Amino acid sequence: MKPLKTMGLALAIAMLAAPAQAAPPADWAHFGGDIGDTKYSPLDQINARTIKRVKVAWRAPAIDPALKAANPRLMLSNNFRNAPIVVDGVMYISNQLGMVEARDPGSGKVIWRQADFAGDPPAASGNASRALAIWGKGDGARIVTVRGAYLYVLDAKTGAYIPDFGDKGRVDLRDSPKTLFSWGSPSPIVVNDVIVIGGQQIATGIADINKASLPGYIRGYDIRTGKPLWTFHTVPQAGEPGAESWNNESWRQGGKTKVWSAFSGDEQLGYVYVPLSAPTNDYYGVARPGNNLYSDSLVALDVKTGRKVWHFQTVHHDLWDYDLPTPPMLADIKVNGKLRKAAIQVTKTAYVFAFDRATGEPLFPIVETPVPASAMPGETASPTQPIPQKPAPFDRQGMSEDQLIDFTPKLRAQAVEILSRYNYGDMFTPPSPAGGPEGKLGTLYLPGWVGGANWTGAALDPLTGVIYIPSVTVPWIGRDNYRRPPESSLYMEGPQGLPMVKPPYGRITAIDMNSGDHLWMVPNGNGPRDHPALKDLNLPPLGQAGRAAPLLTKSFLFLGEGDMVGLSIPKLSGGNMFRAYDKKTGKVAWEIDLGAGTTAPPVSYMFKGKQYIVVGVGGVDHPAELVAMAIE
Repeated sequence: MKPLKTMGLALAIAMLAAPAQAAPPADWAHFGGDIGDTKYSPLDQINARTIKRVKVAWRAPAIDPALKAANPRLMLSNNFRNAPIVVDGVMYISNQLGMVEARDPGSGKVIWRQADFAGDPPAASGNASRALAIWGKGDGARIVTVRGAYLYVLDAKTGAYIPDFGDKGRVDLRDSPKTLFSWGSPSPIVVNDVIVIGGQQIATGIADINKASLPGYIRGYDIRTGKPLWTFHTVPQAGEPGAESWNNESWRQGGKTKVWSAFSGDEQLGYVYVPLSAPTNDYYGVARPGNNLYSDSLVALDVKTGRKVWHFQTVHHDLWDYDLPTPPMLADIKVNGKLRKAAIQVTKTAYVFAFDRATGEPLFPIVETPVPASAMPGETASPTQPIPQKPAPFDRQGMSEDQLIDFTPKLRAQAVEILSRYNYGDMFTPPSPAGGPEGKLGTLYLPGWVGGANWTGAALDPLTGVIYIPSVTVPWIGRDNYRRPPESSLYMEGPQGLPMVKPPYGRITAIDMNSGDHLWMVPNGNGPRDHPALKDLNLPPLGQAGRAAPLLTKSFLFLGEGDMVGLSIPKLSGGNMFRAYDKKTGKVAWEIDLGAGTTAPPVSYMFKGKQYIVVGVGGVDHPAELVAMAIE
């Protein structure tokens, strides 16, 4: 790592790295720690001298035990994805039903729980929202959440609905009662008194997903009244800039192109940063020729008006479900000797795109590069894709025989034989018909649609400008999905159930964004070392291909291993270990077995003089919990 020249400069950058340093350092006031989604806490009670004394301080169910006891038939998912927020000595979570609970940060005990809305039937099922938002202070503090088709605002002290917000405390996010809302866990953000929400509506009773999947427009609402302020069309409409990128007026039936994860924001600029998904159908673009703005784009919006300030499309005419899965990290960093207001976007494709967050200017060159054509009947893939020249990719790209496992000659030969059944090639090789003229079963592509990076994102140290990216190395099959359900984009299993490609299958990469240079890469976890075909080979750690989210503190990078209960986790993935990594070297400084894999991003806060680290865990046969760790 290249150290900063002086402590004075480091402090200046820390003060400017700002979207998020407004919150007291004891708090974790946003989904990503700060409004810039850096996932960084300056707390340092847990440090190199004390880390060995960190133990589990408390465990608590991810839903109020009283609610579960009164309703034993509740349908609950153990894939608990909420990152708690902690403000002014109170923790707030979205529980397994998506209802807000206020808890004691020192014990996990429930203080209050969001009540069923008047006139609605009691909640019987649901899912945790990925994030909550908080606005205001003291008696005026409000919790903002989305559950089902509604945006709610609650009193932060009591959990009562705010009667002056919308219809007695909520706003219906549907344009029509005949639509469903979400497809994912929409996470609200509040920037300068404006609630910004993504998500999507789905038309019911329509078999064609291309027509049922409505555009995921971004909307702004007044935090005090719930009044709609603006709508940004993620699929441009007639006469709007970008409509011409949907050839043959295919914008008329364009769908999805939504935010399904979260946002970041800059309150000084008054901008919200919107990471958008692929359009419908994710893997088949015949019905939507053209580049399809604003799919797979990072868009900066003026939060007061919803006006687009700038955008950049990271994938043209997506055929791989290469959504932008996480918001950009915002901080002021020194790039090529100049202090810049950076927005740093990690992607499923394993590229890092870095922009000036005020202007959209790339901080490193991005080159439109020729990519393979499509062999799918009627499909016209984009002839080029934008490739950052720095940093280098943080995970492997493209499929070839060189990528295949070679632990033993037998396993290698089996992997080669499996590969021969499919089309494959460089990055952005399009899906191909199953059972086509060559009898192939589709196209193997790497990274798969789970990444690279995914919704768990990366972390940024505002003192150094170094980012830490967890990622997975897993190929998937892309084929003629217009005839098949989306699940036919499948994880590719290798010989004897092992992965197809060489390890590591889950890794952490540290990159100095001041220069764009990689610093180190290490596997995250042991991976399938105990598989019968490998257990006698004395292999080093192979890495876990689970979706694991990072937490960065002044001293360490904390990371779990993910769990098989998560969506589309490959076989032999995930694990129960939670670790502290040395930020300079990537070496494991401490680890603990949590009894289940992590399913949510970890957070850190100070409560009554003690620093806590809290993370959500769960498993196929393990109930969802919050686990808190602190110095014993």
